[in-house]
Amino acid sequence: MDHLSQVSLVILCVLLGAMAVTVPVFICLVFTALAGFLLFTNVSPLLVAESLFRSLDNFSLVVVLFFILCGNIMTSGSIVAKLVRLANVLVGWLPGGLAMAGVLACGLFGAISGSTVATVVAIGGFMIPALMDNKYGEKFSIGCMTAAPNLGVIIPPSISMILYSMVSAVSLEGLFLTGFLPGVLIMAGMCGYAYIWARLSPGFIQAPRPTLKEAADALAKGFWALMLPVIIFGGIFSGVFTANEAAVVACVYALLVELFIHRSIGFKTVRTVMVNSAVTSATLLIIVAGATTFGRFLTLEAIPAKISEVVVTAIESPWMFLLAVNILLLIVGMFMDIISATLILGPIFLPMLDKYGVNPVHFGLLMTVNLAIGYCTPPLGVSLYITGSMTGRDLVYVSRAVMPWLLIQIAVLFLCTYWADMVLWLPRLMGWNVG
Repeated sequence: MDHLSQVSLVILCVLLGAMAVTVPVFICLVFTALAGFLLFTNVSPLLVAESLFRSLDNFSLVVVLFFILCGNIMTSGSIVAKLVRLANVLVGWLPGGLAMAGVLACGLFGAISGSTVATVVAIGGFMIPALMDNKYGEKFSIGCMTAAPNLGVIIPPSISMILYSMVSAVSLEGLFLTGFLPGVLIMAGMCGYAYIWARLSPGFIQAPRPTLKEAADALAKGFWALMLPVIIFGGIFSGVFTANEAAVVACVYALLVELFIHRSIGFKTVRTVMVNSAVTSATLLIIVAGATTFGRFLTLEAIPAKISEVVVTAIESPWMFLLAVNILLLIVGMFMDIISATLILGPIFLPMLDKYGVNPVHFGLLMTVNLAIGYCTPPLGVSLYITGSMTGRDLVYVSRAVMPWLLIQIAVLFLCTYWADMVLWLPRLMGWNVG
């Protein structure tokens, strides 16, 4: 057995063994990196501590932290309710309309928060009881509102895309633009499934068509909420401010709207939101630190380059390479969170892309969609556990409920995989150099 095989086997056993006994992900990654440095290198273990510190000294992470804060402000205030009401006015009167409204609300909220978990809590917690009260069926309601929040990381701003941009140095703005069309296709597919289900499963309560006055009232009350994504993307793509500055502007705007226009929160609530956001951010940052340290060990041992060499030798067809990567990422998403997977696997795959002629911006979207689906796949899909705790259902029940909805997302994933021009059309149209 050569050196690479020994290192890979030991590191894999240590990492999977630690995860199997439910050691926190951050500790798994740091402990595995430390074991690798001690067993296979002459580097001082102090490098681990230095790597932990330097991985957090990264200006690119600021955008993640402020989008987390923005999402928490909206969850605590009334922006979520106003977005849901507006979506319900638009499509709620159609067969399956309330489910469609939930899907659209997830897309709108995802275009602000950048987080699947925040979308599950904010929209799922609101919509699942509403769907069940309107006789949509428990399994249908849970499945829809567990899978639709995946739009939170597919439609920009996306935390996963930000981290991928950080490790790959591709244009963040260009990468953001790749997420809109797949997000719209997923929303259209899920809304279509809800419509067909409603036609085949009568018995739910269908809302009446809203009057012009009701529609105007919903639009007026939801105006300030709708302006938030307009400000974020309008500012970024017009060049008025950067993505980092957009996150800060979004936080200030959401805070001012909730405090002084909607008046849905008070200054005491702001303190609670700040503390909760700090805790969430700290949790994310320690995972980033652990994943970055583990990645530096892999780089020091040249494992990504050696894996790349083995893969390129074994697979000649770009079509087969993309298929293998999709299958691998879907499996990885079952066991690893999207942050760790992006930071660890991104540097491993990037050296292979030139050989197969795969655009790194296109690949960034594929990673994001694959790992987003992982939020809803057992045994470690986070969204499954959140929805299960909200509804009192076990993992098996929720996993079965999401399957029809995940098939739609997987179909869109493979469409995006083999039609790269569709994915890159919008960023090219907007003038971003994405290859």
